[in-house]
Amino acid sequence: MMVKLEVLAKMLRLLLGIVVGILLIPVCVWCWLSYGHPPVAVADAALPFERVITHTPLHTRIDLELPKTVPVEANEATFLAGAHIYRQQCAFCHGVYGNPSTVGQHMFPDAPQLWEKHSGEDVVGVSDDPPGETYWKVANGIRLAGMPSYNKVLSETEMWQVSLLLANADKPLPPAALALLKQPLNLDPALPTPLPAMPAVPGKSSK
Repeated sequence: MMVKLEVLAKMLRLLLGIVVGILLIPVCVWCWLSYGHPPVAVADAALPFERVITHTPLHTRIDLELPKTVPVEANEATFLAGAHIYRQQCAFCHGVYGNPSTVGQHMFPDAPQLWEKHSGEDVVGVSDDPPGETYWKVANGIRLAGMPSYNKVLSETEMWQVSLLLANADKPLPPAALALLKQPLNLDPALPTPLPAMPAVPGKSSK
């Protein structure tokens, strides 16, 4: 009888330990999150297995949903229209031909520079991805990556035009499209000189 009671007590202690351990996990996670220790700044080190956790479901979903057929022809008009769209919507983070974006290189994850060759390869940007994969990313965006969804900003044709442009970034492009892509972004036009005076706030006297 005593042996059975001892065994029962050990089982109860084991069960209690398991329950306490299970309850402690969310408490510890909550404390870790509440005191600001998680890596939330761009310069912080990545969490263990962060890339695997985020990339695996992303690529699995893209493989399931990406369009297999391209409804837009890859011709000069498409590439020229894609170049205009790219400069307006993409170049700030992803750079232009021969001029990578300094902003995109300081994001987490860093925004791929879509006109640079991969190291030791002939691939340029995402030219090794099928156009449907780039279209999916443009249309749907990518959470926690700074990549917005454009399906409410651009038309379906416009999203295909820029996707086809990027799919052919490793091939000769029409001169007009290439010239457009080589122009640096003018995001800071010269300020007028002298600057206009600030209007006076009613009820305040200038000193």
